[in-house]
Amino acid sequence: MFLQGDLQIVFDALYTIGAIDPVLKLDWNEITKEMMSQPGVMSEAFQVINACRGDKDLLIQKLHLMDPRSVNYIAMEVAREFCEFQDRTELH
Repeated sequence: MFLQGDLQIVFDALYTIGAIDPVLKLDWNEITKEMMSQPGVMSEAFQVINACRGDKDLLIQKLHLMDPRSVNYIAMEVAREFCEFQDRTELH
């Protein structure tokens, strides 16, 4: 399962709750390994985010209800997807 919809809105919601700066300081390999060992948690978190359908206020509300590990993983995935998008759009 992947994040769907406008990633900028998800990023803005994550930024609003203060999740962006802390995740930039974490070991992404560790977060990835931990979440891959719990695919159900990851899938549920993505479903919750996707169900918000771009409603920033609802996203903020749902993010506040999530456990910190899920929020970190979502923040990391948003950053990763932005990077992949940037890589695809740059001319080399």
